[in-house]
Amino acid sequence: MKRLRIWLSNFTLIQQFLTIVFITFTVLLFFIFTYLNRNIDTFTDTQMYVYIHRSQNEYLETRANLNESNVVHFVYNQVSGRYLNNVPEEYEEILDHINTDPGENIIDSKYIADNTAIVYSIVSFDEDYRLISIIRNNFRDEFRSALLSGVINMTFYVVGGLIMLILLWVMSLIRPLDLIINYIDKIRRGEKATLTVNRYDEIGEVAEALVNMNDQLEQQQHIRDEMIQNISHDLKTPIATIKSYSESIKDGIYPYDTLEKSVDVIIENADRLENKVYSLITYNKMGYLVDNGNNYLNLHMEPIIHKAILDCEVLRNDIKIKTDIDPDVYFHGEEEPWRVVIENLLDNALRYARSLIRITLSDNLLEVYNDGPAIEKDRLDKLFKPYEKGNKGKFGLGLSIIKKVTETYGYTVTGENMNEGVVFRIYANKKMKKLPRKRNDKKSIIET
Repeated sequence: MKRLRIWLSNFTLIQQFLTIVFITFTVLLFFIFTYLNRNIDTFTDTQMYVYIHRSQNEYLETRANLNESNVVHFVYNQVSGRYLNNVPEEYEEILDHINTDPGENIIDSKYIADNTAIVYSIVSFDEDYRLISIIRNNFRDEFRSALLSGVINMTFYVVGGLIMLILLWVMSLIRPLDLIINYIDKIRRGEKATLTVNRYDEIGEVAEALVNMNDQLEQQQHIRDEMIQNISHDLKTPIATIKSYSESIKDGIYPYDTLEKSVDVIIENADRLENKVYSLITYNKMGYLVDNGNNYLNLHMEPIIHKAILDCEVLRNDIKIKTDIDPDVYFHGEEEPWRVVIENLLDNALRYARSLIRITLSDNLLEVYNDGPAIEKDRLDKLFKPYEKGNKGKFGLGLSIIKKVTETYGYTVTGENMNEGVVFRIYANKKMKKLPRKRNDKKSIIET
């Protein structure tokens, strides 16, 4: 069976269909000439006996001569050893063969003469008499042929109808599959392609998935092109400044009044260039971030948040950072990516906050609020898109890095305008279990 399946898999759908049709007809013919043919004979004989018995009953009830065209009756007197009616010559051999002393009330049997089956039945009546009834030679054969022909015709009609339906079904599969193949070929060649398959089965789902995949690939390609343009633009300015200032200093000219001030400009642009490259490296590294596959909350969040606050609060001494942190909250994931997330959220909040940042941590929920200006409505849907910078944004990669990390670990990040200020929320998409810990685990994590 496995070999047949492998062999069929090398054929086209039409070739598979024709092979199945051939096998079906072969099995059907074998069925007709073995099993069906034998059972038709049995059924025919049964019907012949039923037919003879009905005719015998009518004869015994009326005692009239019922020698019809299909059944011939002979009355035999066992005492005299004579038949009461004339015996045609064609039945003499049959009657000589028949045992007129059956020993039972009824005998149903067959006599083969010249390869022809002759069906007869014997019934006793009035003690000394036997009624011998014989089906005429051609009636049984005609009945059998008509029955076999009807069964075969009906079988071929049903099988033929099913084959036509299957053929139409196969053709209905081939058409959309050809459209899908042509669509894929056009995409592979870089041509503009459209695919319309009006089906709601698995083929329709495959076609829809291909179209969606192509749309996503085009969107990703568009984002990639935009990123390359933005990267080129962002890197070009500091590189050009560093180059021009360096050449001027080499020629003994100080573009920014003094040598020290001119070198400070070079260092400042070098720092800008370094920060841009670091952001790109981080974004690319988070793009290859892989979940470890478990469903446990294994990362203690309190010490990570405190470390991020210590690193970021020195950037703006005029901003007050308040915290409402549940010390027994764990998130799913690794420490370094989550630390980058929290640092980026704090960095973004410090950039826009007027006087207050509030960090809230509860079960599977992290919120970072700042009392800065509201986010423009046209930017809310594009907050986490790469290189989508706000009014005070630097490189436009911070929020996109947050999105990559949170999605990898099964969380969702949103940005929302409040009555006064903006809040970013990170929450779990599904319920996760806490990883079993020893009593001193929490203490050791905080100390490190």
